[in-house]
Amino acid sequence: MVSLKQVETMIQAKLPDAQVFVKDLTGGGDHLEATVVSSEFEGKTKVIQHQMVYGAVASAMADESIHALALKTYTPETWQQAGQPV
Repeated sequence: MVSLKQVETMIQAKLPDAQVFVKDLTGGGDHLEATVVSSEFEGKTKVIQHQMVYGAVASAMADESIHALALKTYTPETWQQAGQPV
């Protein structure tokens, strides 16, 4: 099993400027939700943004440490428009 902090670290390794918030959806540690805010998402579709994040955690998903990962991705601008602090 992978910790929430490890998932955060994996994502930040690929997206160094990212703000990452990871939570366990079921209490079992393998169904997670990550909210990722990164300027590297600028000009990219949601599909590409999600592929970038999935690429960062691919090893944990391949060995099934993470069974499911729900994603919410934002640029700093869309994060702020959503009413979240920058």
